[in-house]
Amino acid sequence: MSRTAATSLLALTAIVVTACSSAGGATGADAGPPKPGGTLRLGISSSPDCVDPQQVGTNASLNVGRQLVDSLTDQDPATGEIKPWLAEKWESNADSTAFTFHLRDGATFSDGSPVDAAAVKTSFDAIKALGPKSQLGSGYLAVYKGTTVVDPKTVKIEFSVPSAQFLQASSTMSLGVLAPAAYQKTADQRCQGDGLIGSGPFVFESLKQNQEIVLAKRKGYNWGSSLFKHQGEAYLDKIAYKIVPEPGVRTGSLASAQLDAITDVQPVDEPQFTGNGFTEPTRPNPGVVFNLHANVTKGVLTDEKVRQAVVKGINRPEVTNTVLTPNYKPATSILGSATPFYTDLSPLLAYDPAGATALLESAGWLPGPDGIRTKNGQRLTAKVVFSLVFNQNKSVLELVQQQLRKIGFDLQIEQRTTAESVQITQSGNYEYLWYNTTRADPDILRNLFSTKANNRSKLSAGNPVDAPLDAQSSTVNPAKRKPAAEEAQRAIIEHGYSAPVFELTQVLAHGPNAHGVGFEASSRLQLFDAWLSGS
Repeated sequence: MSRTAATSLLALTAIVVTACSSAGGATGADAGPPKPGGTLRLGISSSPDCVDPQQVGTNASLNVGRQLVDSLTDQDPATGEIKPWLAEKWESNADSTAFTFHLRDGATFSDGSPVDAAAVKTSFDAIKALGPKSQLGSGYLAVYKGTTVVDPKTVKIEFSVPSAQFLQASSTMSLGVLAPAAYQKTADQRCQGDGLIGSGPFVFESLKQNQEIVLAKRKGYNWGSSLFKHQGEAYLDKIAYKIVPEPGVRTGSLASAQLDAITDVQPVDEPQFTGNGFTEPTRPNPGVVFNLHANVTKGVLTDEKVRQAVVKGINRPEVTNTVLTPNYKPATSILGSATPFYTDLSPLLAYDPAGATALLESAGWLPGPDGIRTKNGQRLTAKVVFSLVFNQNKSVLELVQQQLRKIGFDLQIEQRTTAESVQITQSGNYEYLWYNTTRADPDILRNLFSTKANNRSKLSAGNPVDAPLDAQSSTVNPAKRKPAAEEAQRAIIEHGYSAPVFELTQVLAHGPNAHGVGFEASSRLQLFDAWLSGS
């Protein structure tokens, strides 16, 4: 398949990217042409536990790692199309088990060594060897068979089963390429920046735990993504990521010009940056939306009508209008609207308490003395496990809890630490999980729902999602992949395997001197085109 045909895989889906410029804010045009120099002081909400993009999984870490490495390809945030970066062109075989990339000339790592086919092979083999330490890459390379150096500028990457998702995965920082010399250091050393040798537009300079991470401009960089707005070196001399966990302190530091930009603006703080020269760039996260993910082997959730009733009993617009802001969208599928091959299933997610009640009564669940339904002495209740990875999670779940009480369902909310939530997820000892997962490819559904992958719903063989999930994974042909992805999304909701609630949105804010602070396709920061104007 030609690169043109392969990249059309994702071009079918128009992705809505929103950005609001506050009244009175200086746009890039108002500030004049971009100019080089300066240090961007960027306030982030948590301290990255690791800065090696091949190992990390949190937004805080990925927002750092993206600036340090280049990827084989890039993904257009507006269309989902896969575009050239380190690879000028590529082909895949008929069943999507092999991808051949033709590398561009001239790219080098920060130690001066060339970005060639041998370096790509070393890097991909090393990511696979990391195993679970590569929090995202291990999934992308789960069925990785190996890499062959065809010639110095041509590399062939193969999988043991069809893996159409790899084309999009090749655009992520998790599969960004490091120099062979980087692997002379241990994985833990690379996490702290020691030996972290990439070919990206910035290089690692320093890390002070829970305080600051500093990156510096890569001198001579001239092989940027075809999606970058300019070519050559980055504009900024440095990026200083300031770790400021408290939202009020973060917003106050931006308002007082101690910071140039901040991430993770909370809904309650958004009005502060409407006007007065501030700008709020926003972008919805692609991938799986925040949802109640059911374990169909536990308690009342073994009853499909109960799961279906929960889907109908949630008033999603009330959630976004009451707890969140207009920057957040009610879920209209299990996938967010910024995901390639997303299908709008709004009718299946309409608020329908009467329909929910009818389902429960038909299944024998009758109102109890306190309003919670019962059946044969069993209360209609299930527990949801969550953590505060998003600041508003508890408030959202408390509102959903109130909504479900109206249909006689008792949702019990159990807050855990992120580490505890991960452990519970891995153990399978849960009724509902509350989470979202960011990925700009529908294959994220296979990773979470397939019986051949993580199978968070604990489905058995013969379920209605395995076949379409396998089908969308077996070809890069959009005419075949899109209907399979749609069938999987529809089945997940119709059978109540998940009750989607809302789409996570990345909300940034920056002052009048910061420009070009942007998002890549997975809604993580891309700072190559960022620049500072004078005060």
